[in-house]
Amino acid sequence: MPSPAKKFGAFLSLHPPEEQFALARRCEELGLDSLWTGDHVSFHGPIYESLTLLAAYAGITTRIKLGSGVYLLALRHPTIAAKITSTLDALCGGRLIFGVGVGGENPKEFEACGIPHRERGARVTEGIDVVRTLWRDTPASFTGRFTQFEGVSIDPKPVQKPGPPIWVGGRSDAALQRAGRQGDGWVSYVVQPERYAESLAKIREAAEQAGRRLDGFVAGHLTFITVGRDYESAERTWVRILSGRYAQDFGPLARKYGVVGTPEQCAEQIDRFTRAGCGYFVINAICDPEDERTQLEAIASEVIPRAQNGA
Repeated sequence: MPSPAKKFGAFLSLHPPEEQFALARRCEELGLDSLWTGDHVSFHGPIYESLTLLAAYAGITTRIKLGSGVYLLALRHPTIAAKITSTLDALCGGRLIFGVGVGGENPKEFEACGIPHRERGARVTEGIDVVRTLWRDTPASFTGRFTQFEGVSIDPKPVQKPGPPIWVGGRSDAALQRAGRQGDGWVSYVVQPERYAESLAKIREAAEQAGRRLDGFVAGHLTFITVGRDYESAERTWVRILSGRYAQDFGPLARKYGVVGTPEQCAEQIDRFTRAGCGYFVINAICDPEDERTQLEAIASEVIPRAQNGA
């Protein structure tokens, strides 16, 4: 698998609409490669619907790529997802990265959507094939466990041919198998560099078993980062914000999974992932909402240049 050039995107937290849009435009001004949003139907706290938000970004940006990190495909019918993403890629001029994943940490949202929790993996695996078929074929036909159709065409097609890149999210063995068999990229979260390298090896093995080449495959990582004047103050913010977001204690996790501290310390921690094979960092600034712009500007001006130069 070739090592891609190191790139950095921004995963933005929730803000009132005008603040959200101003922050998105600022990310483009800062030269970041992409804008990302998470996805849940129901979660511990408020969250915008991901593809709706990316459609709003499409009209206020011109260059920056737009990514779902990651879309819970099992919760939606894949034919509808194919239609929405085809339209979104057309509206943004071919800038969509369609990140998909299984989710599952919140079983109640599966109940609310009428989807059996135990079927989520199988539905995502099949759903990826459904979406790609509808993006590509006119007319399209598909026969699967959950979806069947014949002679169906979804138009307009995506700008990107044969469709937007699909990045598979997750860290379980099933997710790594899916990334290797079906993905154009992979995005991890809450892993250490050592496990990241081991996961990439599993992805390569799955691709080889499926007879796939991974030319152009992108290895990404959702990076929970807090920049501060020192490690301790940054760590306190990181733990407080993430413990509230996920309704669990992140105190024991900061030194294992966080990118935390001074710009120099953060760049060094990013470099450990680079050495493990990561080429694309989806930066999630962990801070109070009113500080996110300042954090992103500090990351862009003080952390990324150091990380690009090998810390």
